[in-house]
Amino acid sequence: MNGKNYTPACILIDKFGDRWSIAILMLLHQNGVMRFSELQKNLPAISQRMLSMTLKTLESLSLIHRQAYPEVPPRVEYSLTGLGRDLIPLIRQLIEWAEKHAGELSMNGEKN
Repeated sequence: MNGKNYTPACILIDKFGDRWSIAILMLLHQNGVMRFSELQKNLPAISQRMLSMTLKTLESLSLIHRQAYPEVPPRVEYSLTGLGRDLIPLIRQLIEWAEKHAGELSMNGEKN
């Protein structure tokens, strides 16, 4: 395989491979449809700005769907798209692998 074969995966991981994106995808998988405030309540360490930016990124990757309702006050709901649902088993595998090998991995960013 040449380096070009890795490009889509590398780009995707770079776009959504942060802790907030994975946490949001898993929350939406577990809860179905969620509002911004519900996501923020379930992720108390995330800032409102970071949550907003992460949701926009996931939407731009077609992993989540944003549904805005023309109400006062505005109501916006988020859910996984088919593409996002297809990604969940792979995220689960990655989580399981990380948990299984946590003792072997340098989790603080230092090289062995």
